[in-house]
Amino acid sequence: MSQSFTVRTADQLTTLLQAFRKDAGLTQSQVAQRLGVTQQTYSALERNAATVGAARLLKLLHILGVELALSKRDPDASPVPPPGPTRSGTEQPDW
Repeated sequence: MSQSFTVRTADQLTTLLQAFRKDAGLTQSQVAQRLGVTQQTYSALERNAATVGAARLLKLLHILGVELALSKRDPDASPVPPPGPTRSGTEQPDW
């Protein structure tokens, strides 16, 4: 049975990426190799998912065996929080 998760913040995405990687039985090094980056680069990406570009995110989700499904939010639901600064407070490169 598949599960779905609602993601409204980058911090939630960070937690899910780690959980999906572990669930897939993959190390950071293995995922990094498949993504074509160093383990250090992947570790930074996993810690700060707000900086990952769409193409890289989709490739990562494919590696983890996860699909992205978008749906329109219920108009009665609480609004999405505005994007905030990254954890370090500085702009990060788009991985």
